[in-house]
Amino acid sequence: MMRAWLERWLQEVWYGPGIGKWLLLPLSVVYGLAVAVRRWLYSGGVLKQAHLPVPVVVVGNLTAGGTGKTPVTIWLACALRDRGFAPGIVSRGYGGSRSDAPMRVDAMSDPAVVGDEPVLLARRTGLPVCVDRNRVRAAEMLVEDGVDLVIADDGLQHLRLGRSYEICVVDGSRGFGNHLPLPAGPMRDTLKRLCEVDQVLVNGPVTAPCPTAAEQNAMAFELRATEARRLNGSLVRPLAAFAGRTVHAVAAIGNPARFFRQLRTADIQVIEHALPDHAPLTPADVDFADAFDVLMTEKDAVKLGNRLGDRYWYVPVEVIADPAHAAPWLDQMVSRLRGATISPAVERRAESPG
Repeated sequence: MMRAWLERWLQEVWYGPGIGKWLLLPLSVVYGLAVAVRRWLYSGGVLKQAHLPVPVVVVGNLTAGGTGKTPVTIWLACALRDRGFAPGIVSRGYGGSRSDAPMRVDAMSDPAVVGDEPVLLARRTGLPVCVDRNRVRAAEMLVEDGVDLVIADDGLQHLRLGRSYEICVVDGSRGFGNHLPLPAGPMRDTLKRLCEVDQVLVNGPVTAPCPTAAEQNAMAFELRATEARRLNGSLVRPLAAFAGRTVHAVAAIGNPARFFRQLRTADIQVIEHALPDHAPLTPADVDFADAFDVLMTEKDAVKLGNRLGDRYWYVPVEVIADPAHAAPWLDQMVSRLRGATISPAVERRAESPG
């Protein structure tokens, strides 16, 4: 309960008129200095990046909370596989139990151990997935397993892992909030970083005030939900079949409001159950006393298994981008990746994971 209240309060501080930012500002100064010093140490060569013998694509964001980067990672991994690569995905494994060694993830892995997002990535792509707090170590395991391209999910701030291509995902409606560093604001990095990445992708139309030039020139996409699937696998229904009905909506993601908004757009009456990102879920947590159906995100469904009854559904989302823009960009990226000169030597001077 305390964690859920704290997350709601921080969202108000970051994206609303909350005055709590002034209380947290001293901590933000410390955080911002730490980020700047760390970047200076890497740019100056004091800390060394680890370079793999295969290209590395990083998908990340500048803010804490959901922007849609995991669906983008799924879409990108499948697109690059279709273009001839044999990709693998590395993830931090948030929400899973701690580990001091890399772990391979497949569709049957326990999300309580490896995290919910890695299991989702493995199920949706069928590609090799590896989790570790030390992403370099995880990436090395994938290379040993035979992948010829590594995709790092949420790796923009993990500077130790050398990269060939960087993608930053931005939430078009929320933008960067009050533009302050954590914890007074949502920023994990500076806005300057947005101009340094290779490609910016914006989730939805840019409605946040004062969009940056990088946002205005970015490639837009949307997360489209068209169906609901029973957790027990017995039925798939169009999302429109729930129109006019009341449901419980469960979301333990970085931006639960987006999920609730998608359901309401389909004319569904929503009883909201917003939980902290990566919060563990058990059947008891979704056992509501009434007979209404329960709809949840796909990331939450992986934590509950397939033994629940017919009233429990998850709503998968797909990345939809204009092919006239997406196809040329993907082709350009493939050309860059195939021509990338990657050092086979893996530098190991910066040993601290993070």
